[in-house]
Amino acid sequence: MSHVFMQRFSTRRTLAIISRRCYSTKDSTTHFGYKEVPIVEKENLVKGVFSSVASSYDVMNDAMSFGIHRLWKDDFVSTLDPGNDIVGVKTKCIDVAGGTGDIALRILDWAREKHADRDLSVDVVDINPDMLEEGRRRFRQTITTNILPGRQCTRPGEGQFPSNTYDLYTIAFGIRNCTSVPDVLSEAYRVLKPGGTFACLEFSRVSNPLLAQAYDTYSFSIIPLLGSIIASDRASYQYLVESIRRFPPQEEFSNMIKAAGFQISRKGGWRDLWGGIACVHTGVKV
Repeated sequence: MSHVFMQRFSTRRTLAIISRRCYSTKDSTTHFGYKEVPIVEKENLVKGVFSSVASSYDVMNDAMSFGIHRLWKDDFVSTLDPGNDIVGVKTKCIDVAGGTGDIALRILDWAREKHADRDLSVDVVDINPDMLEEGRRRFRQTITTNILPGRQCTRPGEGQFPSNTYDLYTIAFGIRNCTSVPDVLSEAYRVLKPGGTFACLEFSRVSNPLLAQAYDTYSFSIIPLLGSIIASDRASYQYLVESIRRFPPQEEFSNMIKAAGFQISRKGGWRDLWGGIACVHTGVKV
């Protein structure tokens, strides 16, 4: 069983950090990087990767991207403009695969600093308790909190995330680690209110051949080496590089979002960052 805990802030902002499962049993096998593994094993394999790297996750992100991931996340949140709502309407957000709190903190800070909104709330969902602990530590360092008793949480769709609840659903650099991307998109559609926004920040495909070649060389040669030096874990970062290559390219993923029921823009519903190294996808529940 997974555990749930909630923190309530003195500023009336709330964070619920939830450990959950994200998988499907429609097929017998799925990919784990370049390997094919049984469906039932992937959840624990992914959990093992992030348990191994949790304590060094943020340091590795800075090292791997030279700090650029911070710019991407700032851009992601600023474009969504959380807190910019009709006066009196409380915005409720859910951030999936957000254990370290990177996106949640940005959403809360943006709403407060740009719109003086202290009522906006974020529920942070993650499969891994070690990543959640890193998020809890980060919130302790930034905001005075009271920790309330926990409750149990099992599979998505069993009542812990009511339908038509959220105004904004975000997932940053996490959907490629889920066993069934269509199931994740369907669940996102279910929990969002009509008119709610699905927003995904994820690594994607580089269109420029020269940049793509340089990026591949860096990814497969340098990133696992950095993982070995900084996190003492080459294998986990080898998997993370491979998982990026296995994720659908921009147009294919956009079509998956549309197939889940979301309305996307006429431009395709995505916006490349740094030539497609990362990409922002959005859709609206109709």
